[in-house]
Amino acid sequence: MSDGLFDDPVPEPNPGVTASSPLAVRMRPAGLDEVVGQDHLLKQGSPLRRLVEGSGAASVILYGPPGTGKTTLASLISGATGRRFEALSALTAGVKEVRAVVEQARVALLRGQQTVLFIDEVHRFSKTQQDALLAAVENRIVLLVAATTENPSFSVVAPLLSRSLILQLQPLGADAVRSVVRRAIADSRGLGGRVAVDEDAVELLVSLAAGDARRALTALEVASEAGDHVTVEVIEQSLDKAAVRYDRDGDQHYDVVSAFIKSIRGSDVDAALHYLARMLTAGEDPRFIARRLMILASEDVGMADPTALPTAVAAAQTVQLIGLPEAQLTLAHATVHLASAPKSNAVTTALAAAMGDIRAGKAGLVPPHLRDGHYSGAAKLGNAQGYSYPHDDPDGVVAQQYPPTELVGVDYYRPTTHGAEREIGGRLDKLRAIIRRRRG
Repeated sequence: MSDGLFDDPVPEPNPGVTASSPLAVRMRPAGLDEVVGQDHLLKQGSPLRRLVEGSGAASVILYGPPGTGKTTLASLISGATGRRFEALSALTAGVKEVRAVVEQARVALLRGQQTVLFIDEVHRFSKTQQDALLAAVENRIVLLVAATTENPSFSVVAPLLSRSLILQLQPLGADAVRSVVRRAIADSRGLGGRVAVDEDAVELLVSLAAGDARRALTALEVASEAGDHVTVEVIEQSLDKAAVRYDRDGDQHYDVVSAFIKSIRGSDVDAALHYLARMLTAGEDPRFIARRLMILASEDVGMADPTALPTAVAAAQTVQLIGLPEAQLTLAHATVHLASAPKSNAVTTALAAAMGDIRAGKAGLVPPHLRDGHYSGAAKLGNAQGYSYPHDDPDGVVAQQYPPTELVGVDYYRPTTHGAEREIGGRLDKLRAIIRRRRG
């Protein structure tokens, strides 16, 4: 996967780039002279520059936001040194894949060829996966180049940190993004001067990029597909299409959805609305968003707010009935409701506990008085005999065994004190006391 919305994976040091490859891939720097915005890491004699020029031997962890050149630098390190290049994504590779690559590198080293191992999204590697790299890095069987958008001090194991240089990339400034855009307009690898781009359109691309060069290049590419003259108006009309291409290139789609759910669960209304807006702008299927809201309503709100699920269901139905753009407001309505609602996972844990007992074999016989009595001979078997009809009692609740004998007295549902569950908890204590009272 990519290290950002616009960072493509690097399968080999000299990937086969064609005219149909995305503009950002075609414009990936072919040498250090084309790298922009990271002068603090690439000055003469710096560890990173020595690596790219082939004289460095230390493993590195490249840490920085999307679209700042982590993948590009990994490619240059391999290409400039002539070493073997192997790439793994932490999203798809396990310990088995790591060990296989290390073994191949060991064999290559016997032939005098060192291997550059590029690991994208290294922060997603488990401790076990990271530990599998330690010996290979320490013995320089591989030269590790890892990329991450998260602070490696919190996401990479200490032994691996101590064996690597930590190099932090900075968001690209406006001048750097502007340089990238203008090169793409003129260079034969890019638009080759075939498309005229107004100067104010270039400035809009720089503004939209927010320090992410790939974001700017994707927006430029989509706008250029509309004709041979890119204006501010053309870019604005192309934004939705560019955002779709942006968010669905890599794992950002899943990251944003995950952040959306976790923000609602954490009761941060504003963050939840931010991620909702990002999904809608990127062209996410509103039915998908509505389904996630319905799941969350039961999983994370539950009985703390019994109106949460009906709200989520109504939102899903509204999405089906009216579609976008009007349904955006409905999804926002449901998002605000669920994010601001009191939270409880008591229903979730109750079901999990009950299913756990079933899997453990605690599924005793249904008590005879609860069994079906609507067939000939049921009474002779003792089925449905002695059943007490709750509606015949003034309180509507009677003392009676309901669960199998092995589970009498087991409490699966344990209400919290949040929202409506505070009242439910008190009522449930009274109900259980009546139902479980022995009849003498």
